[in-house]
Amino acid sequence: MAAAQGHAWRRFNPGRTQFAWLWRAVWLACLLPLLWLIAAGLSDTLGANPIEYITRATGDWTLRMLMITLTVTPLRQLTGWHWLVRLRRTLGLYAFFYACLHLTTYVWLDQFFDIGEIVKDIVKRPFITVGFGAFVLLLPLAATSTNGMIRRLGGRAWQRLHRLIYAIGTLGVVHYWWLVKKDITEPVIYASVLAVLLGARVWHARRMHRSVQAMTLPDGVS
Repeated sequence: MAAAQGHAWRRFNPGRTQFAWLWRAVWLACLLPLLWLIAAGLSDTLGANPIEYITRATGDWTLRMLMITLTVTPLRQLTGWHWLVRLRRTLGLYAFFYACLHLTTYVWLDQFFDIGEIVKDIVKRPFITVGFGAFVLLLPLAATSTNGMIRRLGGRAWQRLHRLIYAIGTLGVVHYWWLVKKDITEPVIYASVLAVLLGARVWHARRMHRSVQAMTLPDGVS
């Protein structure tokens, strides 16, 4: 009885109305960092260098959203809450949204649309090269996030394409690591979280592979 009650949380499955409210809550929570930045700007509390502050904040939230998005699959596998997958698209699109804000801040407020200087930065400054590469890889993921594109590409092709998020997360961490140079505490934290999330996927894949092998072995073979 106690064991059954202890695993009752695994059977949690929000109904249509519950999920709609949950989705709204997640959507609003993802928007809060931007609202906070706007409020800080209006109240003139962005510090001595507002442009740098906005650039760092939007970059931080891009990485955080990427990590949260990557958390969905291991959390679903751990809890059995398959409905979590329905939130992954929103989280991923918010990661793209903050990446767009991060890039726009650099292109507009930092470089004032000076294409020549931007190209020089991309070529000569490795952390910008890596960051720009991560953004480019995000583009096809955002463009194929609709149900229509999933049907058009086919489920397997769509899944293969969206595995780019592993490379994007890695490039994002490297971008941040090379940016800060001296105090690498936060990049190390992001790198550790990413390693755990990717490691969880490898562990689950191997576990599933062993289960399939065990099921296909003839009787008496071990």
